[in-house]
Amino acid sequence: MTSPTYIFLDESGDLGFNPKGSKFYVLTSIRTQRPFPWREALDNYKYDLIEFGLKNEHFHCAEDNSHVRNRVFDIIHKHLQMIQIDSVIVQKGKTHPTLQEEERFYITMLNNLLQYVLTREGWAATEEVIVITDKLPIYRKRKAVEKGIKTSLSRLLPRGVKGRILHHDSRSHYGLQVADYCSWAINRKWLTGKAEFYNLIKPALHSEYDIFQSGSIIYY
Repeated sequence: MTSPTYIFLDESGDLGFNPKGSKFYVLTSIRTQRPFPWREALDNYKYDLIEFGLKNEHFHCAEDNSHVRNRVFDIIHKHLQMIQIDSVIVQKGKTHPTLQEEERFYITMLNNLLQYVLTREGWAATEEVIVITDKLPIYRKRKAVEKGIKTSLSRLLPRGVKGRILHHDSRSHYGLQVADYCSWAINRKWLTGKAEFYNLIKPALHSEYDIFQSGSIIYY
């Protein structure tokens, strides 16, 4: 049996559609297969930090200090040949009010992202696609989100390739933590123009779609 293909999902930015919310919402996926290329290096580094006296339970880009952040990005950069990164960028102020309902917005953007990931060549080498997303941002409407993703998997995957979705805590998968780091770097580039971390992951960035790039109306 061929190794399943894993897609780890993470987002950067909030779902508040008002001037006080984040300017951008960035949804990012990491596509890879076992053995996961970063596992050993990140595992060793986590225990290096524990032995140094820190209490890092997992890696979270926005919360990690600059030394940890630099080292994790260095580890990701060294293993880019084994992953594919895709991202959808949303300038939230351009989101039409009919799409600003949290459930509808999340499903729409996720399906747009999966459109890029799942229509790319290379699925002949796998029999199953396992999508893993952090359970925390979507726990209130999990069933609706699951339905939307399953519909997308069913529509886009080649015949004979199975699809599953799982909601796990980000602490349980380095893949989710790598996706968090990549999403943070992409969001930072769009928000501030600072691209030093973005440039480290760019060689593995297969798509970066500004979904409302042609929109001219700002709703708030």
